[in-house]
Amino acid sequence: MSHLEDLEEYDAELELTLKREYATVFGLFRYCVLTQEATYLCNKLEMKIEHQPSYPLFHLKMEDVWVWDKNRPSRIIPRAEVHTTQDVTVEELKPEDDVLTSVPPDFTAPPED
Repeated sequence: MSHLEDLEEYDAELELTLKREYATVFGLFRYCVLTQEATYLCNKLEMKIEHQPSYPLFHLKMEDVWVWDKNRPSRIIPRAEVHTTQDVTVEELKPEDDVLTSVPPDFTAPPED
């Protein structure tokens, strides 16, 4: 096997590992943010648009972030900030008050007055 084939196999394994990790963590996040440079999953997102004469400038601040990057040893980071003039797509994966992410009420406790 040549070095090039070894490198291609290694890269394919990294990509497969990344796809599996993405499928595993996807349900833990509220937003999916797609930019030309990267894909992010996050639980808190603030986006501001600064209108320029020829193009908009997007300012994205994210917290509790997972970054699609096969070369990172750890893809989960506390905060990320992105500035771009390229297209940005934001998908809300689940609403803030999603029952699946909140702690269920304790039905065995007496009701509060």
